[in-house]
Amino acid sequence: MNPRIINVKPNEDYTLLLSFENGEQKLFDVKPYLDKGIFRELKDESLFKTVRPFLGSIQWKNGQDLCPDTLYLDSK
Repeated sequence: MNPRIINVKPNEDYTLLLSFENGEQKLFDVKPYLDKGIFRELKDESLFKTVRPFLGSIQWKNGQDLCPDTLYLDSK
């Protein structure tokens, strides 16, 4: 099992700075998701900034979320 997220900071360029429980920090690019389904709403910068840690992963105000394993494995 990959480490879970304890903190998230949204950036202006639709990336997220993720802090993991193992002390690592990684950058996740949300841009590839912004033209897919419910993630289209996140093009609204004010909604994008509502992201918060949630049960070891992240979640936005309108319920969008991503798998914590995807966030860990696909971030740099």
